[in-house]
Amino acid sequence: MAVLAAVTLVPVAVVLVLVAVDRSEGVRCFTHFNLTGGQCEEELGDVDEDDCCLNHRHGYMTTDGECHYCGDAVWSPWSPWSPCNILCGEGVTMRSRKCFGRDQSQCDNHKDTLQVQACSGSCCNAQGWEAWLNWAPCSVTCGGGGVRTRKRVCTSSEECRSACSGESEETEKCPTTTCPVHGGWSGWSGWSPCSGSCINNHLGKPSIPSRGRQRTCTSPAPSTDTVPHGNGCPGNHIQVQDCSELPNCPVDGSWGAWSAFNPCSVSCGQGLQLSSRKCDSPAPQYGGQFCPGSSTSSRTCQSPCPVDGAWTGWSSWSDCSPPSCVPQGQTSVKSHHRSCSNPAPSSNPPGIGCQGDDKEAETCNNVPPCPVDGAWGSWSPFSSCPVTCGMGLQVSTRKCDSPAPKYGGRLCVGEERQTTICNTNTYCPVDGVWSEWSPWKVCEHPFRKTTKIRCTNLGGSQIRERICLHVDHNGTICDGNTLSETRGCYDVHRCYIKGNWEGWEPWSLCQPSCGQKSRRFRDRYCKPDYSDYRLTIGRQNEKAAFFGTPQADCGAPPDGGQKFEVQPCQNAPPCP
Repeated sequence: MAVLAAVTLVPVAVVLVLVAVDRSEGVRCFTHFNLTGGQCEEELGDVDEDDCCLNHRHGYMTTDGECHYCGDAVWSPWSPWSPCNILCGEGVTMRSRKCFGRDQSQCDNHKDTLQVQACSGSCCNAQGWEAWLNWAPCSVTCGGGGVRTRKRVCTSSEECRSACSGESEETEKCPTTTCPVHGGWSGWSGWSPCSGSCINNHLGKPSIPSRGRQRTCTSPAPSTDTVPHGNGCPGNHIQVQDCSELPNCPVDGSWGAWSAFNPCSVSCGQGLQLSSRKCDSPAPQYGGQFCPGSSTSSRTCQSPCPVDGAWTGWSSWSDCSPPSCVPQGQTSVKSHHRSCSNPAPSSNPPGIGCQGDDKEAETCNNVPPCPVDGAWGSWSPFSSCPVTCGMGLQVSTRKCDSPAPKYGGRLCVGEERQTTICNTNTYCPVDGVWSEWSPWKVCEHPFRKTTKIRCTNLGGSQIRERICLHVDHNGTICDGNTLSETRGCYDVHRCYIKGNWEGWEPWSLCQPSCGQKSRRFRDRYCKPDYSDYRLTIGRQNEKAAFFGTPQADCGAPPDGGQKFEVQPCQNAPPCP
């Protein structure tokens, strides 16, 4: 029989809790981190640290100017050994490395950043610097603010460079000198009046009046109190031109001899059928007075004759306009003119006017084009995001072609490239890397683990292992599939074995690596005699390894000396 239980409904208050999600601080993000030198390279821009590290290969710079690696902890390579810190005598040489990554405690022995070993300085005869070379010319030829430099050469060999302390180049201010002031022309004065009112064409040799204008070399005047003096103004201070537009001077007529009586045969004027004389010694010209008196001695048949027009001479050429340079699409021209007033054609009866143009113009081919300053064209669309994970840089460009600079015009001012950051919000795959091999494990019987083989001639086997680290975000696993290695071995750890002295082992590094208590050590090498052991193990004759540290007995040292040596490391760096 089913039992029904009473259920009491209790109203429940639902409380919404807003949780603030912390964002990492803004950093300068870079697409590459140099694991050798610790430098950030190829900047992307300012982003959140977490966004920058969506790609583990990126680096970022914090406000203190230090670069950091986004990937897992990894050691930089050891730096080269430094030169010996003592030029002549006992000293130390050092090398260092640095752990990079967001969790630097993951580096093995993460405090092992400095190694020190003893050395002997071989630069007892280092020569150091040569004498300073002469000062180079000043960066300015006159005035203030100039500097000059001089250099010196270190003659020491590469390993003895520290014998040359100080800078190889020094700079100083130049003595202040007054710059020469080169002369400049003032503007031209106005043209003076013509030296005459008409062109004297007496006896066929014209004498043309002239006019002039002047300028002075005072804008500014060349300096005379500087070394060197200022240059004078180039060109002439005076300019003269002919007043060729003036009319010819009048020539008064004079009578010739009386002619014999002739019939009247003129088409205009009033002829005479009597004796005549001509006003041709000389004839009147250019408005000159006709001969006084009558040309005949009797009745005249005279009527006015039309006067045909004649040109004056051409004026001087005008200045080119525009004078200094020609704007794009225009031309520079010069012109000159003449007037139909030498003489002017009569109006009653009408004379014939002058034939041709009263003005001529020519192109000035020697005036250069005006400079055309460059102007930017439009920005191109931003390129597509170049990455599928992490962050990338999109680029937009423009060209200085609207117009392009020509004839010495200024280049466009500003950047031809602008960028923006694109964020995929996707982590980049992290490929696996092999760990270091583990130490070799205990050497033991390959089939019977309980059989003791230490200090016996029985061969065994041992293994070492490694693992594939850091695979993340669908990265590829490590190349190869060897997770462990096996080798044949003899367990000789702490076994008594006869041996032979084989000289000294290498000196150890200085320990500690700083301070006055730094020491180095070395032992005489007692080489164990493994002649009672076979050098191969097993059916495949695998080369045998001797595992462990035996208690080799080589007896007393052959020279009665010590079995180990200790030396202080002189001039080790002070501890921080």
